[in-house]
Order: sequence, then structure tokens, then C-alpha cells
Amino acid sequence: MTTQTIIRDVFFDLDHTLWDFEKNSALAFACIFDKLGIRVDLDAYLEIYIPINHEYWEKYRKDEISHEELRFGRFRKAFDILGYPISDELVARVSSEYIECLPDNNHLFEGTLEILEYLKGKYKLHIITNGFREVQARKIENSGLAPYFSTVTNSESAGVKKPNPLIFEHALASAGTQKENSVMIGDCIDADVNGALNIGMDAIFFCQNPDVAHDGIKRISNLIEIKNYL
Repeated sequence: MTTQTIIRDVFFDLDHTLWDFEKNSALAFACIFDKLGIRVDLDAYLEIYIPINHEYWEKYRKDEISHEELRFGRFRKAFDILGYPISDELVARVSSEYIECLPDNNHLFEGTLEILEYLKGKYKLHIITNGFREVQARKIENSGLAPYFSTVTNSESAGVKKPNPLIFEHALASAGTQKENSVMIGDCIDADVNGALNIGMDAIFFCQNPDVAHDGIKRISNLIEIKNYL
């Protein structure tokens, strides 16, 4: 931050930034496969599913597929590539159970609560997420994050997804703040970081992979490192 900039509001992404999506997702799958009698090797499935999930979310973010296509298609494609015979009806059941079970596991990234405790007395805190509204609300409540945040902006309520400028403008208006006094922290260089920078907000890139280029953007690999900037 420059000395001329006064930051008053800090906006966070949720999944892959505060809420440990991959760990919680793996636990949800283990429960669902056991419940539904799906006999696949979990690690083998996840190795296929994780990049497919990222691919489908990218298409969803770009409005290339619908909400329903995202929910069903990622599971169907993963089972097909794995070569596991499963009916569309059972895939739909997996999809439904996954949405229901996912918020029951609530591992947070290391340092999440510590950094939120540090920030809450200095700034107003907010969330901007592209995730499904009902699922994200349960994650935030069940994980103990709710008391820290003044507002939560969801792509479903905003009508657009990050990096669309309108979702950031919606979040700023809900927070009653200005872009010049705000910073966005997230794990996605396109949706979170560039989305914020493109409307004039500051941004911090949370990335634990040292091989990912960031071209001079403020970057942290542990949430506690936010103290270096705020």
C-alpha cells in the first residue's frame, strides 16, 4: 500500500483462500462414496476430478456453461475418464449429496483465524465469492468465519461473477466504501486479483505454489504474511 492510500475495507475470496476447499472436498467425497456404495479409489478419482472441477468453474465464470451443467458435468466427466460405470441418476445423486455434504467439513487454511483477529480491529472485512449462495453461507457459518465479516457478496445475488467489474462495484456499494480505500485478497489471478485491479482496487495474490508467475503483483504464500501489507 502507498502512504497516500488509506485502506479501510478488506475483501477476501472464500474458497482456496480462507476455506481449504481441496481438503474439505476430499472428506465430502469419502463420505458420499461410502454412503452410495461407489467403489472407486478416492485418490485416483480426485486426481482426475480436481483439474476437471477447475476447468468447469472457469467455464462457469466465463458464462460458457450453466449452474446446472457445472453441478452435473464435472462429476460425469470424472467418472467417464476414470472408466467407472455409473448411471446419470447416480451421478445426479452424487452431485446433490456433494452440495449437501461439502459445508460439513470446515478446515481453514493455516493462519486464517489469526489473521482475521489481527485485521478485525483495524478494518471492516468482507467476502466476495463466485460459489453457490446456499453452500457458501453454510461454509461461512459452520467454519466460524461469520462473526468476522460485515458483508458477503455472492455472484448469484450480484448477477455476475468475478472478474466482472459489476460484482466488485456491488460489493463496494454493499460495504459502503470506495475502491481507493479497499483491497481484495484471493487465490485466482484472473477472478480476484486482476478483477480488483481492473476497477482500481488494490489486490494481494494468495498463492502457495512458488512456480506460479505473478508479475510484480503483491503476493503471499501464507495468510499471516498479510501483515506485511496491512
